[in-house]
Amino acid sequence: MSALQNQASERLIVQEVSPRDGLQIEPSWVPTEDKIALIDGLSQAGFTRIEAGSFVSPKAIPALRDGDEVFRRIARKDGVIYVALIPNVKGAERALLAGADELNMVMSASQTHNRANMRMSCEASLAGFSDIVALARGVDDVSLNATVATAFGCPFEGRIDEDRVMRIVDDYLQLGITGISLADTTGMANPRQVARIVGRVLKRLPAAALTLHFHNTRGLGLVNVLAAYEAGARRFDAALGGLGGCPFAPGASGNICTEDLVNLCEETGIETGIDLPLLIGMSRKLPALLGHEVPGQLAKAGRNCDLHPIPAALQTAVEKTSPAHSQ
Repeated sequence: MSALQNQASERLIVQEVSPRDGLQIEPSWVPTEDKIALIDGLSQAGFTRIEAGSFVSPKAIPALRDGDEVFRRIARKDGVIYVALIPNVKGAERALLAGADELNMVMSASQTHNRANMRMSCEASLAGFSDIVALARGVDDVSLNATVATAFGCPFEGRIDEDRVMRIVDDYLQLGITGISLADTTGMANPRQVARIVGRVLKRLPAAALTLHFHNTRGLGLVNVLAAYEAGARRFDAALGGLGGCPFAPGASGNICTEDLVNLCEETGIETGIDLPLLIGMSRKLPALLGHEVPGQLAKAGRNCDLHPIPAALQTAVEKTSPAHSQ
């Protein structure tokens, strides 16, 4: 019996990121009402964590400039954590006023990517995180998560030293940040690398505090999920329809597709608690909302159990060879 089969009873937690990471690079404005409807639909689908928006500068990410209104107007469901991406103390203050349940900070393992993405050095980003942690200490029921972007490779610098990733994780933990995400920002990870890094990180924190964020840029997204799951990881970011990508990283195509991931889990006996038919229906509405096709595969192909009728030309031949007919 494989390790995957042995672990199949352990739930895989999907954090849905399409309302933030999925929409941030869309060229056409998605109206606020449609963002709210998307999040409300996801809240009913069984997710326990939804990245609902960001509080970055409207000039930097104009597609998400309505984050305050979105957070205030969504129909919150008990048991769902609504996460906000924040770049600095000002963004944290806005997110807290809007009622975010968790603040997610981002710093790249790559200096070059961090300067492209955050307009500052890694050292400056880390110093800013200290201020955010201090701000959040005075607020009840708010958790903190920090992401190591380009943890598996950088489109500018190439390979990232795994020891550097570990040092950043240690820095986050020392600041008092309780949740850690490792992001494969441009889809450069491979399964053996993923298993190795996840194994090292899980010696520093429990699986419940670790999130993996994979992109499918080179077709390895779901393979990397399985590698991380077998190494002990249990929480993964994914985006409905496979939307998303980093606007400051060349070639960063979409995140792993939520419905494709949930389908993989159902096919291999891993529980997610997510309503897959509902997800498929939501994904099939995305092209009309966004004005273009989306990368996800399951919404196009259907599930394995969604069988097709036998072609009429073959129906008679099938009936003649059936056991009932031969009797």
